[in-house]
Amino acid sequence: MQAQIEEFLRFVAVEKGYSSHTVAAYRNDLTQLLTYLASEGVFSWQDVGRGHIQNYVLYLKQRGYAPSTVGRKVAAVKSYFHFLVADNVLRDDPTASVDSPSVGRHLPHPLSREEVARLLAEPARSNTAKGLRDRALLELMYATGMRASEVIKLEVSAVDLKDGTVRCVGKGNKERILPIYERARAAIETYLESGRPRLLRGRDEATLFVNHRGRPLTRQGLWLIVKEYAAAVGLERDVTPHTLRHSFATHMLDGGAGLRELQQLLGHTNISSTQIYTKVSTRRKRESYDKAHPRA
Repeated sequence: MQAQIEEFLRFVAVEKGYSSHTVAAYRNDLTQLLTYLASEGVFSWQDVGRGHIQNYVLYLKQRGYAPSTVGRKVAAVKSYFHFLVADNVLRDDPTASVDSPSVGRHLPHPLSREEVARLLAEPARSNTAKGLRDRALLELMYATGMRASEVIKLEVSAVDLKDGTVRCVGKGNKERILPIYERARAAIETYLESGRPRLLRGRDEATLFVNHRGRPLTRQGLWLIVKEYAAAVGLERDVTPHTLRHSFATHMLDGGAGLRELQQLLGHTNISSTQIYTKVSTRRKRESYDKAHPRA
């Protein structure tokens, strides 16, 4: 059971872009659930039923936790079981009909345009195979706002350099065609011509981005790449692959993109998921106003 928790924690760190503090909170909450289930004689996620989850919520309340804390812990448990179902570990979600106190949603923290420019410029300083790969990788992520899982699953055939587009398969197996700007297109072309062949070393591999052994890049590998360049350019806060997605979305809205168009680019099923970026954009404008206006 612990192995699945570790996989989930890697997922929220890399795919969701959660901070180390949030990941640590998830670890604490899920470890507490694991301890409770063991005390009830449950040692497999497949054996967890709706009654176990309801009793666990009651257990948390009886221990005197504040409603906000119970809400956070239950939200973590719900996210975890949703992940197990999506990952085909479970067929049914025992938390699906379990209510929990509402928990405020945190706003994303995108990079500024200047910070993105510094981050994308760093791998361009090297003409090694790794440098060419990383430049293409980071440029593509900022060009499209793709999720980490979508990027690492891309195949070479998904990229149309002539049209400047990439075919992305997202959640629910839904496909979307995403435009890429010229600098990203050129970086991918150079990687395909000069970087990827050196990484493959003769291997036959369909995946676009590969590691130094010529095998498909993993989520953890992608996370480490982003961390490496963020540290190299002096970005002290947590920067993850999902940070680039947040930055793409926020900068698109700042530049005048429509909410519906952004929803399609991001692959959001519900417009409410996209609307959070309008709050981020408004917050950033307010911060700029407060800093710049002489009467603020």
